[in-house]
Amino acid sequence: MDWWTVLLLAVVQGVTEFLPISSSGHLLVLEHLLGPEFVQAAPVVNVFLHLGTLLAIVWMFRAEVVQVCRSRRLVGLLVWGTVPGLAAGGVVRVAFPELLQHPGVAAGMFWLSAGLILWMSRHRPGQCDLQALGPWGAWWVGCAQAAALLPGLSRSGATIAAALALGLRRSAAASWSFLLAVPIILAAATWEGIRIFWHSNPWHQASPTPPPVRLIFVLALGVAVAFLTGLISLRCLLRWLNQGTLDPLAWWCVVLGGVCVVLAWG
Repeated sequence: MDWWTVLLLAVVQGVTEFLPISSSGHLLVLEHLLGPEFVQAAPVVNVFLHLGTLLAIVWMFRAEVVQVCRSRRLVGLLVWGTVPGLAAGGVVRVAFPELLQHPGVAAGMFWLSAGLILWMSRHRPGQCDLQALGPWGAWWVGCAQAAALLPGLSRSGATIAAALALGLRRSAAASWSFLLAVPIILAAATWEGIRIFWHSNPWHQASPTPPPVRLIFVLALGVAVAFLTGLISLRCLLRWLNQGTLDPLAWWCVVLGGVCVVLAWG
């Protein structure tokens, strides 16, 4: 596992996890462009890199995290809003895993992300804060998060757009989007960790080999890079969202959708 692969994944994870341009879609494109070695390394490394993006969310929204922890109602809504993503993740990963790796699916979802970004830039936000969010609203945003399981459809873009459609302020919509990301990212990282551990079958080894110091250092560096790039991309997203200047991200998604068409049928 080369250090440059880990750092590339860390930057991609940190930037695309938060900007509404789909981290899974970018990873799919990179997997097709960089070959089988990258495909093999990406899932393993991303289990660790998700720790960096989780830390970025918790640090950036620490006041909101405290607010949620002090409110039993908001904790309940957070759990309720996570259910659609967990259910969809289990069904798709078990029954339709090919959807997660098909460039044609990613192409359509990238273009849908572009449409959501353009809509967010032009939509007049409401004046509601998180206290106005109810069970139906939490479920609605959770369903948007579930749909974003498909590569190319941005999780942050889909959930922020869904929250804005409910009448939330831009800052409140962004806060709820990223608070909702914490349990789903934890669940996804745990799932991948268990899957990797299960396939490695360490209990079948007479003398399991501990990971080398170099690997531990490179992964720790990757987590740090994912954390720092995540903070930067979060700050940029919040500023651009408030200013309504997200259009360049939409055109980037349009271009990537075209790339995916070439990868699928070129």
